[in-house]
Amino acid sequence: MPSDAVLWFIIAALGIGTFLIRFLFLGVVGDRELPPRVLRHLRYTAVAILPALVAPLVVWPPDTGGATDPLRLAAAAATLATGYLSKSVTYAILVGAALFFGLPWILG
Repeated sequence: MPSDAVLWFIIAALGIGTFLIRFLFLGVVGDRELPPRVLRHLRYTAVAILPALVAPLVVWPPDTGGATDPLRLAAAAATLATGYLSKSVTYAILVGAALFFGLPWILG
């Protein structure tokens, strides 16, 4: 654990950094029209962030002490395949959840 002064410096630096990032888009660029190329890339932000948040929980889940769990990998693969084939987020979530919670119940 860092000392109190270092901890407060880190908190202040992160606060200023996140403010500057948000101000760049809202304060500086907020009233201007963005080029079509930038808008096209910004459309994929959510699509890129969601897998980055989910992947570590699938590959190195804290519940198993960081060991890879075949059940989680199978549920993730089924979710990905269902989403790709059906183009429906709802169906993908339902299939993944059903497999994740149903398979251990079926196998006993």
